[in-house]
Amino acid sequence: MVDEDLELERDIGEATVVYDDPDGETVEKTLPNEHIAYFQDHWIIKTEEDDQGNDIVRRIPSYRVHYVERSVEEFEEEIKTIRNQVQSVADTLREKLPGVDRGDSDDRHEVEVKQA
Repeated sequence: MVDEDLELERDIGEATVVYDDPDGETVEKTLPNEHIAYFQDHWIIKTEEDDQGNDIVRRIPSYRVHYVERSVEEFEEEIKTIRNQVQSVADTLREKLPGVDRGDSDDRHEVEVKQA
């Protein structure tokens, strides 16, 4: 169990997302990094909570997003997180592909993320 007081004291930075709403207006929204994620070609942002404490999220198609700017403690840690997410997806796909040997072989593939 995570101590919520410690969680609140840790500064995880902020993200600013700039996107076009359905009316074509440009919207700029700044929120904590923990309230934004990229999944299935959409940026997902937490907008509020309902009366039961459930998160209300907005899915924004990536083609509507101009940019996302994030403040991070260390860029290298951000890259490691992305690499781990890509590796996890690759492992999941590998497990689901028919005809793939699921034995205990040490035949893992590394995913390299290069910095520009």
